Amino acid sequence: MPPPDVPTATADEKPAVFATLTLAFSTDPATRWTWPDPRTYLEAFPHFAMAFGGAAFEKGSALRVGSAGAALWLPPGTHPDEAALNDLMMRTADAASAVDGPQLMQQMATHHPKEPHWYLPLLGVDPAHQNKGAGGALLRHVTDQCDRDGVLAYLESSNPRNIPLYERHGFEIVGRAQSGSSPVITPMLRKPRRR
Repeated sequence: MPPPDVPTATADEKPAVFATLTLAFSTDPATRWTWPDPRTYLEAFPHFAMAFGGAAFEKGSALRVGSAGAALWLPPGTHPDEAALNDLMMRTADAASAVDGPQLMQQMATHHPKEPHWYLPLLGVDPAHQNKGAGGALLRHVTDQCDRDGVLAYLESSNPRNIPLYERHGFEIVGRAQSGSSPVITPMLRKPRRR
């Protein structure tokens, strides 16, 4: 089977991309710890995705595989909207995650590379389309570029089930973040491979 096509998602496709990501993260340990109430999750997650990785649309690094999967990659020098993230968490997060969340975020920040790197805030595949190659295609699209350019890639896995996929694509575990009642977040770094 040929690898899936990975076009850049346009600004007009934001609602579709956010819908795909909302489905993909509906059973994610960290997001459901943050928003255990289903209605609150469905309302908050698209705003979270926009604040966390929405800059990818402006940078041309929001990617999709049809309606099956999407990834928001932030190129070197591009960052999440911290103010919008903090505001959203203050307004919508569950009480337990509001207490432990800031400490968890501080731990995560200690693992973030200082060198120029591509950052992957969000990659998700609709559960109806998982295990068909979409996740790997969304990773390869940027990791191939990292290899060509000699640039690091970095992510934090919020779901232990996804770690083997990331490891197959060259990411290595560089730490662990966990606070109070939070699930474990696994920071992962990928060094460029020589061609």
